[in-house]
Amino acid sequence: MTERLADVSAQIQNVRQLEAVVTALRGIAASRAQRARLLLAGIDAYSAVVSRTIGQALTLMPADFRPATERSESQIGLIFFCAEQGFAGAFSERVLEAAGADIAGAEIFVIGTRGLVVARERGLNPSWSAAMASHVDAVPSLANDIADALYAQIAGGAPSTIQMFVPQSTSGGGVQIARHSLLPLQLARFAGPSETLPPLTTLRPQELLERLTAEYVYARLCEAAMHAYEAENQARMMTMTAARHNIGTRVKTLTQREQQLRQEEITNEIVELAAGAEALVARRS
Repeated sequence: MTERLADVSAQIQNVRQLEAVVTALRGIAASRAQRARLLLAGIDAYSAVVSRTIGQALTLMPADFRPATERSESQIGLIFFCAEQGFAGAFSERVLEAAGADIAGAEIFVIGTRGLVVARERGLNPSWSAAMASHVDAVPSLANDIADALYAQIAGGAPSTIQMFVPQSTSGGGVQIARHSLLPLQLARFAGPSETLPPLTTLRPQELLERLTAEYVYARLCEAAMHAYEAENQARMMTMTAARHNIGTRVKTLTQREQQLRQEEITNEIVELAAGAEALVARRS
């Protein structure tokens, strides 16, 4: 009985140590998600400014101007923003599943070490991959790396259409996967300027639009990477919250068992004392 009680006490100690680790991971994830949310407003505003500027630049283009179009359905590139670290539940799986049947035959770009592992487990062979940003300061550099990889692939002849699958946290604490078109530019989404006078520029309209397009791609990639970073940490925080709840339930069960075993041990000791006292009285009589 004593050995069993010691085993249960040891289990309680181990579970409480695990609880401390889970609590620490939850706190780190919450802190990172909060910082990302604070920066998202500025990134979203930057992206909006670039979009409005493209709308102004389009007023300088010839009336018959047409953007580059998709060459064929096979020339499609899909960017998946997945998890970099573990303990985020089925985060990466959900991002990859969001593409559905479109993932077959597409050029795949996977962001996130954990996501790359999941992609390869599913038999996918990404054309390019990179580690997800491990802190918010690394997001701009990651966006530059993704843009360089995209331009290199496009310069090589594929793909001409780029879409992104971006996880975003919801107000209820969950995560949803949004699908965004990145290239070619969908000019209809850029609202024209309210001014009647065209903007003044020292660049040729075509060159200006090309530069703004590059700036727009960079802004959207920054926006997507920051949303994904925040969503990953939000998912990790929710996973750790659920784990903490399960650990609490386990500790409660083990504590009740420990108390039961201790009570049984005390009862057995009392019975043994009573039996010894009765034996002593019997010998004296």
